[in-house]
Amino acid sequence: MITASTLDHPIVRHGFLSREGGASVGIYAGLNCGPGSNDDAQTVTENRRRALVRTGLGEAQLVTCHQIHSATVARVDAPWKQADAPRADAMVTDKPGLALGILTADCAPVLFADAEAGVIGAAHAGWKGAVGGVLQATVAEMVALGAQASRIHAVVGPCIHQASYEVGEDLRLQVISATPWADWCFERAARPGHYQFDLPSYVSGELQRQDLGAVEVINCDTYADETRFFSYRRTTHRSEPDYGRQMSVIGLMSHGSSK
Repeated sequence: MITASTLDHPIVRHGFLSREGGASVGIYAGLNCGPGSNDDAQTVTENRRRALVRTGLGEAQLVTCHQIHSATVARVDAPWKQADAPRADAMVTDKPGLALGILTADCAPVLFADAEAGVIGAAHAGWKGAVGGVLQATVAEMVALGAQASRIHAVVGPCIHQASYEVGEDLRLQVISATPWADWCFERAARPGHYQFDLPSYVSGELQRQDLGAVEVINCDTYADETRFFSYRRTTHRSEPDYGRQMSVIGLMSHGSSK
């Protein structure tokens, strides 16, 4: 599990889980937390339990959403059944006892906290969601719950990095037409008409433009590090039938809890 000093606070628990230490086998070997995979459902449930324990949130109720690469943010006041999960790509809450979980396999998980206000958030930021405004929407929902942007700390977790992420001209044009500043996030690839896209720099750049209190990036490439991470793109390149998902989690402890 990876943690970030930026989110270190007595009432906040968080962790960017790797694939290590899980119960799944085969192509899902390790801590596959994705119920949308074709892995054994009971094994996925056990992996999700282990993930919460590892983050210090073993007593919390885990909530995840049905991620669709959107800018939709769900405000979480109480846990829901997995079958009732909203179609959204971010969640926010000010309620202790809830663990917000984001599933990824190359997209960027982003965890947020305004510890002073007791407001947290979690977002799934692939290029579509990031371009579409999921990061700004998450901050706005946190502010609506009482957070202040200048106090919000955000961390971009393990995701696919520039050396591993070749894209076409069409994707580049979609990104820079929406955010012209981001042209520097692309370098020409060896193949004509293709580019290497720096997703973590794009996501962190969008976060920094919101004048948050702190923005941190975890320097881990999910595609390149097979031992530690699942990767949708790596699976696609190998023509494998399915892939696992790692989970990133954040939750609030009550103000009386010790660290």
